Amino acid sequence: MSKLYQFQTANHIISGKDAIQQTGEHLKILDIKIKKALIIAQPSMIRLGFVDNIKKQLEKENIEADVNTDILPEPTANNINEVFQSISKNKYDVLIGIGGGSVLDATKILSIMITNTGTIEDKLGTDLVDNKGIPTVLIPSTAGTGSEVTPNAIVTLPDQELKIGMVSKYLLPNLVILDPVLTLSLPKHITAATGMDAFTHAFESFISNKANPISDMFALESIRLISDSIVEAYENGSDIVAREKMLVGSMYGGMALTSAGTAAVHALAYPLGGKFNIPHGVANSMLLPHVTEFNLDSIINKMHSVADAMNLVTTKLDKEEIAEAVIDKIREWTRVLEIPQDLKTYGVSESHLNEISIAASKVTRLLNNNPKEMSLHDIEEVYRNLLEK
Repeated sequence: MSKLYQFQTANHIISGKDAIQQTGEHLKILDIKIKKALIIAQPSMIRLGFVDNIKKQLEKENIEADVNTDILPEPTANNINEVFQSISKNKYDVLIGIGGGSVLDATKILSIMITNTGTIEDKLGTDLVDNKGIPTVLIPSTAGTGSEVTPNAIVTLPDQELKIGMVSKYLLPNLVILDPVLTLSLPKHITAATGMDAFTHAFESFISNKANPISDMFALESIRLISDSIVEAYENGSDIVAREKMLVGSMYGGMALTSAGTAAVHALAYPLGGKFNIPHGVANSMLLPHVTEFNLDSIINKMHSVADAMNLVTTKLDKEEIAEAVIDKIREWTRVLEIPQDLKTYGVSESHLNEISIAASKVTRLLNNNPKEMSLHDIEEVYRNLLEK
């Protein structure tokens, strides 16, 4: 309790079924004059009618709205730059991002690009943004990244075959709208991958070197909500209760990582996404059991709290058995959720291990947060475990 810690998140959060039906009214919370807005959306949000719904609400408030759907999944710096060039001639008072983590991250980055000079690459890292951006409203359509409440944004750099984070208080959104209705149409594989991504955020935040009482509170509640609903949301996607638990659980996971940060699982996941285009949530799911086993002797005393949140604790288990029960449950989820557990599925071979291990070893922002130091050999062995089937 004696160490210094801090917590920051979005300015305003509105949550509940059909929350986006009052988006026009919700914008008044920003307390600014809005004449023109840009809606940055996944194409699916147009097909499902959510974008038109928001546009009609804005029209009622005499707000003109443009729409851009050019952000790619796992966007590159060039992709975001191209979108910026296409919108920069317009003067927008607010950016509204509606979609998954890629859209939300890109919306935050575009916001600060409008008010800052330099390139995206100049700002990758921590606290390298000079000025706050224009106001942002984020509406997640997946229960996974927690990007809507974090000061982080992830960019893919194909030349380096890596994903790198931008971290700045100026990336925190002004308004978040959580509506589980948007997640009802998620395909099963996206429900699985994003849900496990959210769980990994919470788990890693809880065991990280920067864990603190605030992050622990959000992390454990995130673990509880996700554990209670991830399989149901996957198997019965129309269950609004399970969907809402997942969405709120994802948000809590984002709040936890805002304060405590993630660790080695995410560090090792970045090269898998950057070089082999493995979806981030899938990479996290594959790595989580193996990295947890590596960390186990350093986190054993924390695993009882994790198991309790996952409803796995019984008086008959000692602390080692409790820890193994947590790992076993994670492995069970990946089987039920049909998430691949073999890197060969994505074209990874033994010959790639040294290269991706070196790339992961350079993600020191996250590796330094891991409760146990990982050597280059340790990293390579974790990857190798996902090839030996």
